Amino acid sequence: MIRWRDPRVPLTAAAVGVVGLVAALVSGAPAVVVEAVAGVVTAAAAAGSLFAAASKLIDRRRALAWRWLAGGSVTWLAGVGVRPIADGAPFVVTFADLVLLAGTAMIAVGTALSAARPARGHALLRDLADSYVCAAAILVILWVSLVGPVYGDAGDAGDAAVSFASPLFCLILACVVGPAVVPIRRSAWPVGLAALAVLAAVTTSETITALARVNGDTPSLTWVWLAPAAFLVLAAVPWSGPATRPPEPATDEPSVRESTSSLIAAVPLFLVGVATVVVLLRVISGGVHGPPAVLASVCASIVAVLLVRLFVTLLETGRLRSLLHLGERQLHDLAESAGDVVMLCDYDGVVRQIGEGVEITYGYRPDDLVGGRIFDYIHPEDVPGIQAALSAMSLEEEAEEGPGACMVACRVRASDGTWRPAESVATRHVRGEDLLLVTTRDISDQEALRSQVAHLTFHDGITGLPNRAYFEERTREVLARPGASNVAVVFLDLDGFTAVNDSVGHASGDYLLGQAARRLRAAVRADDTLARWGGDEFAVLLEAPVDAQTAVDLAERLVRTVSSEPFRVADRDVALTASVGVAFAADDVSSADLIRNADVAMARAKELGGRRVEVFAAHMHADVVRRLELAADLQRALLENQFAIEYQPVVDLATSRVTAVEALVRWCRGGEFVPPEQFLGPAEDTGLIVPLSEWILRESCREVAAWRASAWEIGLSLNLSARQIMAPRFVETVEAALAESGLPPSALTLEVIEEMLVEDAEETITRLSELRALGVRLAIDDFGTGYASLAFLRQLPVDMIKIDPSFVSGLGRDETLTLLTRTIVRLGHDLGLIVVAEGIERPEQLELLREMGCTRGQGFLVARPMAARGVDSLMRTSLSSLGTPA
Repeated sequence: MIRWRDPRVPLTAAAVGVVGLVAALVSGAPAVVVEAVAGVVTAAAAAGSLFAAASKLIDRRRALAWRWLAGGSVTWLAGVGVRPIADGAPFVVTFADLVLLAGTAMIAVGTALSAARPARGHALLRDLADSYVCAAAILVILWVSLVGPVYGDAGDAGDAAVSFASPLFCLILACVVGPAVVPIRRSAWPVGLAALAVLAAVTTSETITALARVNGDTPSLTWVWLAPAAFLVLAAVPWSGPATRPPEPATDEPSVRESTSSLIAAVPLFLVGVATVVVLLRVISGGVHGPPAVLASVCASIVAVLLVRLFVTLLETGRLRSLLHLGERQLHDLAESAGDVVMLCDYDGVVRQIGEGVEITYGYRPDDLVGGRIFDYIHPEDVPGIQAALSAMSLEEEAEEGPGACMVACRVRASDGTWRPAESVATRHVRGEDLLLVTTRDISDQEALRSQVAHLTFHDGITGLPNRAYFEERTREVLARPGASNVAVVFLDLDGFTAVNDSVGHASGDYLLGQAARRLRAAVRADDTLARWGGDEFAVLLEAPVDAQTAVDLAERLVRTVSSEPFRVADRDVALTASVGVAFAADDVSSADLIRNADVAMARAKELGGRRVEVFAAHMHADVVRRLELAADLQRALLENQFAIEYQPVVDLATSRVTAVEALVRWCRGGEFVPPEQFLGPAEDTGLIVPLSEWILRESCREVAAWRASAWEIGLSLNLSARQIMAPRFVETVEAALAESGLPPSALTLEVIEEMLVEDAEETITRLSELRALGVRLAIDDFGTGYASLAFLRQLPVDMIKIDPSFVSGLGRDETLTLLTRTIVRLGHDLGLIVVAEGIERPEQLELLREMGCTRGQGFLVARPMAARGVDSLMRTSLSSLGTPA
């Protein structure tokens, strides 16, 4: 059907029909006139509605069916419209009756086309037989109940027979098209059902009209509304719903559909039974009226048609039985060709029949197994499960519920005595007889393949050792056992293995890994799990309870095993060492944390130079996490400009003048101040100190250059890091910063600590000499605490030395520190260097430094580090104001 796009069509049709019917009834006209008026109006409404709906359809077949229904409605209304005039003719059957019958026939054709595709072959013959039986049975019931007495009292039997021809014709048409509409397995469209209702209403109306004619009466108004009401329904149905019938719900049980189909197929027999009962009751109560030959002929025809119907049913049953045998044979052959063993057995496991495939698969002759029990060939451990499955299927069959099939996995004994894994599917046999159809497949090859895949999944292809996935799973299993607190994990990394791949290739590197795996396997205990973690890393899980010393002894043994003798690779000897980390399980540690701890300890051993064992401590992980977080935050801080520069003034102690400022970096992370000692180390380790130092250099040079442009002759002092000095184009970076800011090179002093002069001294001194050639001044920071000697002062043209705060802090309290400070000041004077004292915090320190002749100083007593705007006012302060803390 189409959707109700224009509701005015069915509403108008219904309104016109109802108004016409009511007007005819109220007017007091004869029943024939009322029927004619109501029929014409409602049939016209149905015809108009069907024609309009058919014009909107895409399905040509259904559009054709609806046009037939519309044409039939028009023809029928023409017949019923002229019937009141034609009834006055001297003929029993008038022209109006013929037109009405033609319209009914057209409606029957449209009804058949509205339903499913027409049946063919045996199905067509069955439907015709059922239609005839239904029509004949209804005719017998009507004859015995209504028509017989009237026919016997009629004056002219011929006229009476002709009068009843019209309803008989309508009855036959309704019974013929009914099977095409009603059965559940066909698409019974609502329009088809409505048209079938019209046929039934017309048949009933014609029967009442024929009875009235034979009796010489007019039809009762009670029955006049049947056909018009049916036509009104037919007019409204095409506009009432979606264009297609909704699909059957997927949850419908096949048994429900079969039961419904069986009930519909039993309708002809039911009507025959009702007709038989009616005839018997009429015979007992006083006999059957009318010519007995008619009733006998109809009954005989019913018997004949039922015999034909039975013959057709027998043919179909035989065909279905042949198909069943063919299906069983094909299923058996298919199973045998697929390598399955097919057999029939009862619920006790007794073999009734078995295919020849059992000899190919398991080596048994079929005749030797028939009569035996399947449990004799199944592994004893699998027998209880199979017995339980068979018992459950037996109970389901008695209760007539459940799927009627099950799948079991078991081991079957072959004729050579080996147990082979198998999968069996047991289903209820279609023939019943308490038998099961069992198909068994040997899955030995699949199990072998599955085992191989599992091995490859959890083992390393180069060394043959368990891989990372297996090690992690095994660690989880061991820690889940009671008393797993003494479990330990050892991580081992081959030092220098990357150079092996670079020198002799990855194939030779893989060969070396295989040698290392064999050495390590021989060194660990039999109960321990050795795995290749990845790359050149190996892991050992000490599953048996061990004490700390035993685990450390094993770790040291692994180090000796690797480094005891060189590996022979590509016709050369390769000497390697190992870094090993050990971690012990705690009560609340997870497997992932335990493995991570061992990895952290191994990384710590590698950082300390390798060829050593490190035991995990909690601070190691905290340090690693802190470094990672700081590294990420430092990188983000550089991008988001979270750093700031503060300046600590350097004062000429003799003239009270600010001569320079030392630039110090500050970091505010999330609103909290981070001390420099916490982030400068990680910045140095990660290399972020290089871009950070370059930023400090550019910003501080720009700021000091601006002060000097205001006639404030001050200098700038900056600390250098080892990474910064060794960075590519370091000297060019300093030169570019000076050029961009306009700061004279002589106003810039770069400070280095003594350790930097000792480590890679030649390269460091070369770089610093290039800076000195630019005119930049150099200073040794924290002088007296490192490893520098006077020789370095001779090799490197230093302009300044800065006394470490640890010496200044003891002035006036520690005679030794006071003497050392005085010696450093005198040494600086003798070498012509500027001496700067750091960490001046007390007035007595300031007085002693003045007395010693120290030229410059800095510290909290002089001035705390401050922002650039705070330096302006301090530069105008006299030394007399420095007696109190800033």
